Amino acid sequence: MNDPDLSRLETRLGRLHARQRLGVETDHEAQIFGYGRNFFHLENSRLFALAVEYGLKATGLYWRGKRNATRVVLRENIVRSAVLPPAFDGYTVLQLSDLHGDASLRAMARVREMIGGLTYDLCVLTGDYRGPTHGPHGPAVKIVAELLPAITTPVFGILGNHDTVRMVPDLEDLGIRMLMNEAAVIERDGARIHVVGVDDPHFYRAENIEKAVATVPDDDFSILLAHTPEIYRQAAHAGFDMMLCGHTHGGQICLPGGIPITLDSELPRRLGAGAWAHHGMAGYTSRGAGTSIVPVRFNCAPEITLHRLEVAR
Repeated sequence: MNDPDLSRLETRLGRLHARQRLGVETDHEAQIFGYGRNFFHLENSRLFALAVEYGLKATGLYWRGKRNATRVVLRENIVRSAVLPPAFDGYTVLQLSDLHGDASLRAMARVREMIGGLTYDLCVLTGDYRGPTHGPHGPAVKIVAELLPAITTPVFGILGNHDTVRMVPDLEDLGIRMLMNEAAVIERDGARIHVVGVDDPHFYRAENIEKAVATVPDDDFSILLAHTPEIYRQAAHAGFDMMLCGHTHGGQICLPGGIPITLDSELPRRLGAGAWAHHGMAGYTSRGAGTSIVPVRFNCAPEITLHRLEVAR
């Protein structure tokens, strides 16, 4: 990273956060064993990806899986809360997660087509814009840039374990408000809610919930954006009303009935995909719109999600 880029990142994140995050990436970004929340990081292994790909080709399933990966579906989720201000009754959030855009081109074309016909009030991106976990990030940013003209609302984003902190200035240049252990206020008819975002909690373990909620009043409705549901306990006990996340891909390669072979996460399987709840906090884990490791899906369709907030009556 050249000096002007480093200076810009330090200005945006603060000298300590920027240098710590860059240092951790330099030391660990391609690491397969150790570090992160779990021990094995197969997404960093090209050898593993090739083994899965050729194994599927040998069985004749590979091309079917590739077709499945382009069939993005729209899912809808209703969240009812007694804390939600009446002014936000019906407020709708579009969630796009795990785009892996440079590795999922046909799926991204489908996403662009789908979101052009939707109505919503806010869009959130819950991480993993890049296909590989290291290397150039320009192609992934370009794919995000191609999606944005179809989005008609403000956009908030966070980083995932496939993303480098070097992407932050580029994504913000596109008009995305990146939340790096930060909170944003949304106002409507004199009422307000808060959207809070944390840095990647899975591999880089860079989340700081305490810093992120420092400006959020205890009694206000708040939504946490975190790349992985693995910090669901911390989030619930921090008082969040809602948590939106991704990372698991719902398993991506699942047995019939949508049973995941692996979620690549340390969490109960009930949190692996779709809506869930913990200690009064409503949660949702997106299956993601793209693919990771191999460009296939089985028994687990890629998705984009509309979350409708309603006042509990």
